[in-house]
Amino acid sequence: MQNFSRRDLLKIAGVSGSGLILGGCGVPLFADVAGALTEPFNQKIEELLLKPETPVPEFAANQIEPDKLIVNTFGFTPVIDPEKFQLIIDGEVNQPLSLSLNEIYKLPLTSMITRLVCVEGWAAIAQWGGVRLRDLIQLAQPKPEVQYVYFQSADRYSESWDIRSCLHPQTLMAYQKNGEPLPIENGAPLRLASPIKLGYKQSKWVTRITLVSKLGRSRGYWEDQGYEWFAGL
Repeated sequence: MQNFSRRDLLKIAGVSGSGLILGGCGVPLFADVAGALTEPFNQKIEELLLKPETPVPEFAANQIEPDKLIVNTFGFTPVIDPEKFQLIIDGEVNQPLSLSLNEIYKLPLTSMITRLVCVEGWAAIAQWGGVRLRDLIQLAQPKPEVQYVYFQSADRYSESWDIRSCLHPQTLMAYQKNGEPLPIENGAPLRLASPIKLGYKQSKWVTRITLVSKLGRSRGYWEDQGYEWFAGL
């Protein structure tokens, strides 16, 4: 049996890396109808390429690019009292949770130096520190049928991910950036950080994580406006 590389699969799909990004932007390079037809296929290819247990190679500390990390917000920067903050984890789980920041800080800390890639065309290498999302999911004891995860943020931003990407060892709920407490403009007190998804999938100011077996009509703030849902790297 022939083994296909990532490049081979992208050629088979008829898309390139830039093509995927353009699809994610909703740039009208193709007609809307063509986009509607090809996006599910693109996403199937991206899901096939995902290696849920394989870490993405990291960068050295001297490669961090603190000035290149652009702050993007779709609306406003919420004011969150860290003393009153609670992260809700619910949905199709056996053990719904409401965790304070101090309880989250007691969980194992994971740090990584990875590149954040924005659909707008810029990228930045940063160090992120926090708790692995899969550790939080494990605490909530998901039911076997769970396939997707919704994220709600304090600024009313929303996202949804596939469960395999959530369980990737470098998908974090981060509360540190470049070795310091996460700044409010970067999503404090808690944000998604992962090298396997485009930047718009990495919600800031996350307050609720909901595990489900099926996606609802809404799939996320930008996805509901035509952006690609899987948005893998």
